[in-house]
Amino acid sequence: MTNTSFAPTAAQLTQRLREKLQPLTLEVLDESYQHNGHAGSNGTGVGTHFRVRITSHLFTGKPVVMRHRLVYDALQDFMDQGLHALAIEAHLPSV
Repeated sequence: MTNTSFAPTAAQLTQRLREKLQPLTLEVLDESYQHNGHAGSNGTGVGTHFRVRITSHLFTGKPVVMRHRLVYDALQDFMDQGLHALAIEAHLPSV
């Protein structure tokens, strides 16, 4: 069971990713409601499972694993406080 005293919002994750990764495109979706009753759910339907779709110049020259690591690193304190899962779609900018 996750810590229910802290449930991040899509807006908080969006702000952090904008600050750290300077995205060209960014979409953060809270998909927690789809995971109620599953591992990591806090029972509220919010703040535990997110999907991040992001395109950033900072990803240029980096393999997918490194792009994902940049996203995880930017959101690490949220993970430490109860964010259970991220589905990451980290795209390279179009040429």
